[in-house]
Amino acid sequence: MSLPPRAVVVHRATELTELIARHGTRQQAGFFLAGRGRSLAELDERHTSQQAALAAVSAAIPLDWRRAVAERSDLDRFVFGPEDVVIAVGQDGLVANVAKYLDGQPVLGVNPEPARNPGVLVRHAPSDVPKLLTATTSVEARTMVAASTDDGQRLVALNEVYVGHRTHQSARYTISAPHTERQSSSGLLVGTGTGATGWCRSAWQERHSSLPLPSATMPTLCWFVREAWPSPATGTSYTEGLLTAPETLTLSAESDLVVFGDGIESDTLTLTWGQRLDLTVAEVHLNLIG
Repeated sequence: MSLPPRAVVVHRATELTELIARHGTRQQAGFFLAGRGRSLAELDERHTSQQAALAAVSAAIPLDWRRAVAERSDLDRFVFGPEDVVIAVGQDGLVANVAKYLDGQPVLGVNPEPARNPGVLVRHAPSDVPKLLTATTSVEARTMVAASTDDGQRLVALNEVYVGHRTHQSARYTISAPHTERQSSSGLLVGTGTGATGWCRSAWQERHSSLPLPSATMPTLCWFVREAWPSPATGTSYTEGLLTAPETLTLSAESDLVVFGDGIESDTLTLTWGQRLDLTVAEVHLNLIG
């Protein structure tokens, strides 16, 4: 007998919740803001919007479904099952945060604040959830990027993978893409078509690049080296490009490096001198509902 679906509602603690946790009480949080010419009113409004959206989503889950709730900070410890339907309630980035921990489970993005959030990934209003959970809906398979080391570490990301030094020191490595060059830089970004609307687009725009950015469903990645430094030992010839599956971009570390996806720095891979990192189109996709 197969298990009924499980709805996993993913959200992030609101600014109000975090501020009260930091200061101990609501009164202390209000006093802190008042001393800086601000008030809790804006945070109250945003908190209320999210709580209303979460309540509407909870009420929309069919009674015969199982259910669970996960905060963003718990995602690296949460165990997702094959029957899960993930409902991300919050900003677009929350969908990217959860995508790296999934293996094909469908994701429904719910926007609690359409006046603030663009809604690229959280496309739906809370009132849309009942029909989206019970009716046959279209699913968009969005390309993801995979990073794997020569000692078996691996992560995937929806937007981009960053490779660089843990602090603001220069990252030193040899890049092969397919040309080979030793480089010293502020790090490397390898992004998808989804990520090409965010951090990668910023790098692309800043350098006035003519590189054609991929779309969200294309099996293609874009990559950019940040602030490559020319020296007698390091070059700046290969600082951007495209990767189409099954092509691989390879880095050989010549300093200690960290690798993280979609801005989650608490969940990283580590490289030491001489280790190799392969970056390529991931085999898994984000299956985005609607």
